[in-house]
Amino acid sequence: MSSNEDDERIVDKRASSRMKDDDLAGGEAPGDAPAAAGSPEAELAAEREKAETYYKNWQRSAADFINYKRRVEQERSESSRLVSAALVINLLPVLDDLERALETVDAALAGLTWVQGIVNIQRKFWQMLQAMGVSEAPAAGEMFDPAKHEAVARQPGEEGRVLHVVQKGYLLGDRVIRPASVIVGSEA
Repeated sequence: MSSNEDDERIVDKRASSRMKDDDLAGGEAPGDAPAAAGSPEAELAAEREKAETYYKNWQRSAADFINYKRRVEQERSESSRLVSAALVINLLPVLDDLERALETVDAALAGLTWVQGIVNIQRKFWQMLQAMGVSEAPAAGEMFDPAKHEAVARQPGEEGRVLHVVQKGYLLGDRVIRPASVIVGSEA
């Protein structure tokens, strides 16, 4: 016998003695049969119990992983939606400025090429926002809705009806990202 074979036996003896110590210390896995197994039927039943435990643990882990994937996907879509909303909110004042500039152009200047350029820029800008899912929130002539409108003044007119839009409101999908600033009618 060579010295390598003696070393391997020593390692094996040490490992087996550690395993015996673990068994005595209660280091058995759930469902393990006692070290002194009885009949083959008892061993088979113990192994089936272990297999069932492992299978149930695997099912729980698989369900946890599916739930984790679903939660990550929801967080990712929510994050994307919030980023889009933040971008749109920051771009809306630029659209407002373009629209105000076009509303105040003198009729004598309306035919000039640079004015037509501004009109084209405003149109492209609005088309880009529409492609992102932005739409104008209807306000003029509607009944006042605090979820969609922000009242900035009251004037004589039909009670609760929006008489004039001071600043347009916008929706991103079906959610209000900026309420319309409106003047509301009052009977008094």
